[in-house]
Amino acid sequence: MKKVGFILGIVIVMIGLFIFVNKLYYPSLPIEKLSAKEVIGKLKESDSKIAEIAVEGDFIWYITSSGNKGISIADENIKQMVVSNGWAFKEKDGAGLFFEKDGKRLIATTQMWTENYVLVKIPSDFK
Repeated sequence: MKKVGFILGIVIVMIGLFIFVNKLYYPSLPIEKLSAKEVIGKLKESDSKIAEIAVEGDFIWYITSSGNKGISIADENIKQMVVSNGWAFKEKDGAGLFFEKDGKRLIATTQMWTENYVLVKIPSDFK
């Protein structure tokens, strides 16, 4: 009986390690074919505060860290990136950050993915 309990304990620990290593405890992503582990890895490998994670149609997805300080830190990271491409920040309304350039309007939408990470969806023509 002790052997069965020991083997069961080992199996449970292995499953727990698998879940932890592959970051399966994170919520699902709105982007297909990407895992939480890949997305977080891209941000950690990046030299900047925001990292491109996917291109879907006419949109580019980015991830940035909120560092337990809320969405305001993520908003600043997004503003810095978009403004560096010649856009002027106009306003924030809900989850949208509005920018203008040469009479065109750009909307970057944010989504709290976890308490530490924010996903950002921006039209690909902003660069």
